[in-house]
Amino acid sequence: MQAFAELCEQISKTTKKTEKVSLVAGYFRAQTELSEAATAAIFLSGRAFPAYEQTVLNVGGALLSRALTEVAGVSEPQLWMPYRKHGDLGSAAFDVLELRSRRRAKASAVTVPLTLAEVEAAFKRIAAASGPQKKSVIVRELLGRASPMEAKYLIKIITGELRIGLRESLVEEAVAKAYDASYAEVRRANMLLGDISLALRMAAERRLAEAKMRLFHPIGVMLASPVESAEEAVEYFTDAEVEDKYDGIRAQAHTDGNKAKIFSRTRDDITEAFPELQAALLRFDEELILDGEVVAWDVDEGRALPFAELQQRIGRKTVDIDLLRAVPVAYIAFDVIYADSELVIDLSLTERKRILEEIFVRLGARGSGPPFVLPEPATLVRKVRKARGEEDRQQGNLFVAEQPARVIPDTIEDGIALPPLLTAPVWRASSAEELEQLFERAQERGNEGLMIKELSSPYTPGRRGKTWLKLKRELATLDVVVTAVEYGHGKRASVLSDYTFAIREGEKLLNVGKAYSGLTDVEIAEMTQWFLAHTVEDHGHLRLVEPKIVIEVAFNNVMRSDRHESGYALRFPRIVRIRDPLDKTVADIDTVERVQEIFEKQGRQTKPA
Repeated sequence: MQAFAELCEQISKTTKKTEKVSLVAGYFRAQTELSEAATAAIFLSGRAFPAYEQTVLNVGGALLSRALTEVAGVSEPQLWMPYRKHGDLGSAAFDVLELRSRRRAKASAVTVPLTLAEVEAAFKRIAAASGPQKKSVIVRELLGRASPMEAKYLIKIITGELRIGLRESLVEEAVAKAYDASYAEVRRANMLLGDISLALRMAAERRLAEAKMRLFHPIGVMLASPVESAEEAVEYFTDAEVEDKYDGIRAQAHTDGNKAKIFSRTRDDITEAFPELQAALLRFDEELILDGEVVAWDVDEGRALPFAELQQRIGRKTVDIDLLRAVPVAYIAFDVIYADSELVIDLSLTERKRILEEIFVRLGARGSGPPFVLPEPATLVRKVRKARGEEDRQQGNLFVAEQPARVIPDTIEDGIALPPLLTAPVWRASSAEELEQLFERAQERGNEGLMIKELSSPYTPGRRGKTWLKLKRELATLDVVVTAVEYGHGKRASVLSDYTFAIREGEKLLNVGKAYSGLTDVEIAEMTQWFLAHTVEDHGHLRLVEPKIVIEVAFNNVMRSDRHESGYALRFPRIVRIRDPLDKTVADIDTVERVQEIFEKQGRQTKPA
């Protein structure tokens, strides 16, 4: 473990990607046991376990802090001083454990070196332990054996914040370099298996070509690049497929006919929040991975509802019948990732849409199947109006859906009806004028805007390119993270209502503005409690907080500014909404490059002809 910690320290001291890759590759080659290299690959990816396992340690900062104070023999104020200095609990642990290390040296204490295999075993015990008390015993035992440098990186792995400038893609490159393998094959194997350790073993054994898709392991979803206008969109391609952009939760649906799971954009398992949707997906009697959107559904009107409705269903481990009745949902599929035992991501969008249509035709031919019924007695008879997939027409300008919405009928009996499974209706557009009209009609239907997709595009997991574009609204918005909060004025003097927020530059967070409006009093009161519990530094009126709350902000324009570290300031920013952590994390917030891009476009648009 000491050699691993020293490797991490070396990696953190260089900004050169090639040097990081060489350091990791050299470490892998130096390991006499392949299992040591495989475990290190997981840890270097910032995880305690392979991604596919969906296993979590459930160890919070409070538990770690208490364990550290006990092991190091320091008080909480003594621990928080280095924490405020570094802003990182792992680095703080290094500082306070140096004292313990010196004491041991004076006592000539002999310690048994800690191995990666022992750390891996301890992590498994921590994950399996029930309750903070049992977990704390194992954490204290682990930290008690660790050197200051080992403890620093143990805590970084436990908290999921390695912060050494090493993305998983660089670990994949290092695996390829260490074992003379193709980077593309290593990346693909890791994507299919969800296990960088197994990908490393297969690379070392020249078996990468044997990697197969692991069902019920979510892969990264394909991402779209934002465009500000229909005119900008047609600069990239003219003959495009166009869909509505729905205001729901991006969701990857996995099923084999006997089991079904739903994963969010951030690869979290959200199946329990939508039990009736899980039952509906079991109507597929084949192995499938679909990409789509979970939306709140207006049963009578046959359309998606705003995200605020769906938010009531998020973050719940159990959903009662009243909530199922109050907030019906639907799943709108717009792509297919895996079908007929084959990964289809390398096929064109046109081919994938053909496969998706055939899947839903087969499902419709099999009938609707039994209704979803909760374990508790329930009687709910609801008349569900079927969507008919009619041609969508506009007076004076005809737009015919190339693939009209296909809806699988619901069964209406005692119990809760199965929710609709739909394919997203698709249009074609070849000009900015047609896109603009489609955009306006999408907003009239209550949707966010448009998705514009190149017909020849393959499905590229986890990557954002220009083959998929998103046109959301006329005013630009940014996803940012809250870094500091302040008490308000007047009736808001007792709540933290003023939010300073930041964008990303690499792994650094740079402030770009402050917003005071956009949230309800209820939301502000709830967030005040969260920020009080997650304060890093208390300066009285102002509090620096853990950068974990992602918000979407709208603004009028971008200005150059020396006031913020980013070099920019947003004019008249206002909060659009708090992003759900299942949909957007700090890793997904916008960057300095994105702000600069908006600033430059804004300048071109305002210049006189």
